[in-house]
Order: sequence, then structure tokens, then C-alpha cells
Amino acid sequence: MIILIRCYLRKTAVIVAAFFIMASLDIASAIQIGKVVEYRGGGMGKVVFDGKKHNDVGYHCMKCHNTYFIPKIGDAKIKYPDHAERKVYCFGCHNGTIAFDTIENCTLCHKKSN
Repeated sequence: MIILIRCYLRKTAVIVAAFFIMASLDIASAIQIGKVVEYRGGGMGKVVFDGKKHNDVGYHCMKCHNTYFIPKIGDAKIKYPDHAERKVYCFGCHNGTIAFDTIENCTLCHKKSN
């Protein structure tokens, strides 16, 4: 019985360790500080995210990814109605109080291709 318990605990520990290693690799593959990333922005044009601008004003990666985003690239599927909700994604800060309001300033994030 003791041997079975030890095997179970060992397997559980290996599974938990593997999970945390995979999760940390996924987070580590996120945008590096200072990197500019572009996302599809629908009809309004691509969205340009400047990691350096955010970091320079004290908004490091996990400050937003622990509050407004799931900490995994590609999980956020931002839709137009999210802009008005003001509680999720970029709009948790870009609400006119903490940072510029996105509603009247579309071109600050969305860039149309020439």
C-alpha cells in the first residue's frame, strides 16, 4: 500500500511539474519588453501594440496579463463591444481615466495599410 501511494505521489509531482514548465514556456514566449506587435484589427485596420511605450510608463507584461488578459498569446478575441465595456482587455486602462479613451481615438491603436 505504501509503495502504491509513493508511486501515485511521484506521478502526480511529475505531472504538476510538467504543467508548470509548459505554462512558463508559454508565458516566456510572450512579447518581450520593447517589442512592437501587430494584430488583425478588422475593418478598422491592424492594431499596433508597443510594449516599450507601456513598459516606460510602468505597465509591465504581468500587470495587464494578470488583470485584463489571460496570460497566453492568442486567447484574447477582442470584439468591438468590448471597447465600451471598459473592464477587459486594453479597455481596462484605455477608458479615458487611466489612459486615453479608445472610443474617440481609434487611430491611436488601429493603423490602416496604405
